[in-house]
Amino acid sequence: MLLEFQVTFDLQRDVLPWVSALGSPVSDTVEKSSRTLRIINVERGGNVLYTWKGVEGFTSVGLYDPLAKTNEKLYSIDNEVNILSASVNSGKTLLALSYCHPTYGTRSQLLSPVSRYLALVMEIKPINNVKVLKAVDCSIRVQFLSSLEDVYASCENHLLIVSEEKYIDKFHISIGEDDEKRAVINNISNIPKDRIAEDFLWVQWDVLQQMLFYIVPKHAGCILHCIQFYPDGNFEFVLEIPLEISLADQSVSLLNMGYDPCEESGRESITSQNLQVFTNKTGGLCLFYYRTPTVLQEFTYVVAFLHKGCSKTFKVSTTITDPKQLKVSFINIDSYVAVYLPDQALHLINTRFPELMCYHLFLAGDCAKIDGLHCDCPLQTVLKTHVIECCTGILFSVSVNQGELLKCLTESRLDCERLAVLHCFLLHLDLQPQKEAQLIDWICDNLSTCVTFDPIQEFIIASLHRYLSLETVYLDKLLPYTSVPYWSQAIDRISCTTDIIEMPILKIDIFKDFWEHFLSELEYMKQTQQRFLYSNHMQRRDWCRLIYDGNSKEKRTDAYQRNILENTKKVLQNLNTSKSDGRTVPLNQEEEYLQKDLMGLMMVKLKDHLSQHLHCAAKNKVDKIVLDFVCKQLDLVCQILEVVWRKHILGPSVLCLDRDGNSSEYFAFHVMCRITDAASQMSMPLPPGFQTLQLFLAVRCLPLGCLLQYIDAGVLTLTEAFVVKLLKELDDNETNEKLKCSIFLRLPENICEKIYNLWDHTTSNNVIAMKYMKKLLFRLKQREITRQSPTDRSPMYMDFLPLNYLIMRLSEVEDKALNPFEEDNVDAAFLEAIALKHTADLLRLQQC
Repeated sequence: MLLEFQVTFDLQRDVLPWVSALGSPVSDTVEKSSRTLRIINVERGGNVLYTWKGVEGFTSVGLYDPLAKTNEKLYSIDNEVNILSASVNSGKTLLALSYCHPTYGTRSQLLSPVSRYLALVMEIKPINNVKVLKAVDCSIRVQFLSSLEDVYASCENHLLIVSEEKYIDKFHISIGEDDEKRAVINNISNIPKDRIAEDFLWVQWDVLQQMLFYIVPKHAGCILHCIQFYPDGNFEFVLEIPLEISLADQSVSLLNMGYDPCEESGRESITSQNLQVFTNKTGGLCLFYYRTPTVLQEFTYVVAFLHKGCSKTFKVSTTITDPKQLKVSFINIDSYVAVYLPDQALHLINTRFPELMCYHLFLAGDCAKIDGLHCDCPLQTVLKTHVIECCTGILFSVSVNQGELLKCLTESRLDCERLAVLHCFLLHLDLQPQKEAQLIDWICDNLSTCVTFDPIQEFIIASLHRYLSLETVYLDKLLPYTSVPYWSQAIDRISCTTDIIEMPILKIDIFKDFWEHFLSELEYMKQTQQRFLYSNHMQRRDWCRLIYDGNSKEKRTDAYQRNILENTKKVLQNLNTSKSDGRTVPLNQEEEYLQKDLMGLMMVKLKDHLSQHLHCAAKNKVDKIVLDFVCKQLDLVCQILEVVWRKHILGPSVLCLDRDGNSSEYFAFHVMCRITDAASQMSMPLPPGFQTLQLFLAVRCLPLGCLLQYIDAGVLTLTEAFVVKLLKELDDNETNEKLKCSIFLRLPENICEKIYNLWDHTTSNNVIAMKYMKKLLFRLKQREITRQSPTDRSPMYMDFLPLNYLIMRLSEVEDKALNPFEEDNVDAAFLEAIALKHTADLLRLQQC
C-alpha cells in the first residue's frame, strides 16, 4: 500500500506481558483487558503513558520508553478510576493526571472528592505528596510543558490544565531537593497559576512545537489563536486568524490531550477530530476541517492553507450512503497530510506547494486501501508521522512506501498522477540511489507518454530545488520547484474549489524556529506581484546575444564578457574536482565555447537575482549557492546519462564512427535529444563533452539526410572534437567523403579556422582559398599597382577580366609563394587554380 504503517508501540505486545509479570494481571478476560489497558498520552520525546486497572481494584499509570524499549510503573491508585489524561515532567519526578471518579456522590477511599473530575500532581521519585489542583464537574486534561534543556527541567515545571468549562490555566511548580537529594515540590501549599485562555470551543496541543491552538467564537464565524510556549515557561500569543467555519453546535473538543477509546468517551468518534491543525518544517500551517455531508454519497472537507492565504474545498464521490459510516482520518506526514476514508479514498494533500491539483495525489477504490490497521476507527495524529489507533492502543509510524509509489508511477495512465508522484519523489522523499536510478529509468522510458509536461525538465528543476532549498531561509521561495505552472484538467471522482482567506495577524516581533519559516511564507505571499521566482528564461535574451556575437573580438574584451568567463572557470574547476571516477559515460572535458558562455551567464544572472532578494546572506554564501546550482544542474544531466549507459551496457565503442549503431545506442541518442530540447527550453548549459557524444551517436544511428536535418535544425551542434575525429578516423571512400563534405560545409567559423588544414580535399581547399583571400584583401593597403603586361600573365590565364584583375592585385602584394597547406601560406596561383576549378564545377564545364 502507498502508506506504510509500522507498529512502534502495541499495548498487547509491549506492555501486557510486563504487567502480568508484575503479579498484577490486568483482567480475567482479553476483552476486558483491551478496554482497561489503554494509552493516555504521548510525550514530546516519544514516551508513551498508559493506564491499566487490575483485578484487585487498583488503577496504575506506566511509561514506555521507545528508545530503551522498557516499561516503568509511575504511580498506582488503590481504587478504580477512569483516567482521562496524564503527563510526566522532563525529569520524570512529577506526574500529573486527571480522572473521572466512577463513585461520584459517594465516599472515595483515596481523596473523598466532592466533584466528579479531579486534576492532581504528585511526586513520583519518591512517591510522596499529592496535590489536588482542580476538582470540577466538567472534564479536564493535564499537560506538562516539555523542556529539552536540563537547566529548566531541574528547577521549575509548568503544567497546563484545560477544562471543558472553557478555560486554560498554567501552573508553576517549583522543584527542590530534600535532605536525601530527592525531588520534592517546594510550593505545594500555594502553587501559582496564570489564566491564559478562556471561552474556547476547540483546543489542540502540538507536543513537538509546544504550541497550543484554540478557537473562540466571534459573530458569524470564529477566530483561531495560537500560543507558543518556551523552555523557561514563558509564552507568547503568536497569531490569530478569522475562520469562516461554524462550531456552535459542537461540544468542546480537546485534541492530543489524552486519548479515550470511542466506546468509553460516549461521543461520536468524528466529533473531536473533524477539525485539526498541522504544521510542517518549512513553515506551513494548515487547518483541516470535515463538513457534515449534505448530499448523499459525497464527502466534503476544507483545507485552509494559512501560510498561503487560500483555502481549498474538496468534494469526493463515495459509495457510502449513511453519513455516520464516514470515519475520516487526517494523518500528518510533514510535507503531506493524508485524508483517509477507509476503502473509499486516500488523498495526499501537498501542504508545501498546494497551488495546483497536480501536486496532490488522489487514489480511490482498491488503491486507497491501507494494510496493517486493526480496526476502522479514525486515527489520531499525535506526532509528525505518528498516529494512534485509540480503540486498540497501537501507535504507528507512517511513511510513504517508495516501492509502492514507484509502482503507482509505473501503472499510472494520467499525467496528473504521474506529476504528483514525481513531485513527491523529487521534493519530499529521501531517495536511495537505487530508487533514484529506477525513477530516472522510468523518466527515460516515458518521455513520449507524458503529454502535458516534460519529465526531464521536472526532474532537473525539482531536484535542484530539493538540493538547494535548505541552504538558507527564503531560498526556496526564489528557486522554481516545478516545470508546470498551470493545470486546468479535471481529476476523476474529486473536485476542488479555491477561495481567498484572510492572512494571519502576527503578534510577536522576534521570530525563530518554526515562526521564522512561517514569516518568510507570509512575506512571500504578500509580495508575489514582485515576481521573486527565478527562471532560466531570464537569461534567454542575453544567451541569444552571446550566440550571435560569440566570435566577436570586441565582445570578448568587454568587462561583462570577462565576468562570464571567470564564472565559467569556477564551474569547470568544480566539475573537475567533484568528477566521479566510477562513471561510465564518456564525457570528456573539451572546448564548447557556447556552453561555457552559458554556464558563466547563468551564474551572473542567478547571482544578481539572489543578491537582490537574499539581503541577509553574505556575498560568499550567495557565490557558493550559485556555483552549487550550476554544477548540480550539470550533474543531474550526467546522472540521467549514467542510468541509461548502465542499463543498456554501453561502452567506449559508441565513439567509433566506422560502424552502425544498435537499438540501445539509438535509445541513448533519443534520450540525449530530449535532454537537449529540455536544456534549450530552460536556457541551461549542457555538461562538457555532451554535444560531442551526441554527435557520435547521431552518426552511428541516423542516415545522412536525417543527420543533416538535425544539424540544420539546431538539435545537434557541431564541435571541434567531433570534426577532428571525423576527419582523422574515416577514410575518403564515397560514403565518408559525402559525410565529411556535408559536415565541413556546416562548420561554424570558429571551428573551421582550426581544422580546415586537416583534410586534403577540394572542399577544404575551397575553404582555404576563401579564408586566405578574405584576410589578404583586408590587409591590402590602398596604393597604386602597375598593371601586369600580357607577357607576365599566368599560364592559366583566361579571358575573364574580373578574375584576371583579382589575380594581378594579389600577385602584387605577395612576397613569395609557399606551401598552400600551411597556415596563412597560400599564393595567388593556388587561388587562381581553385577559383577556376570551383567556377567550372558550378557551371558544369569540362576542364581541359
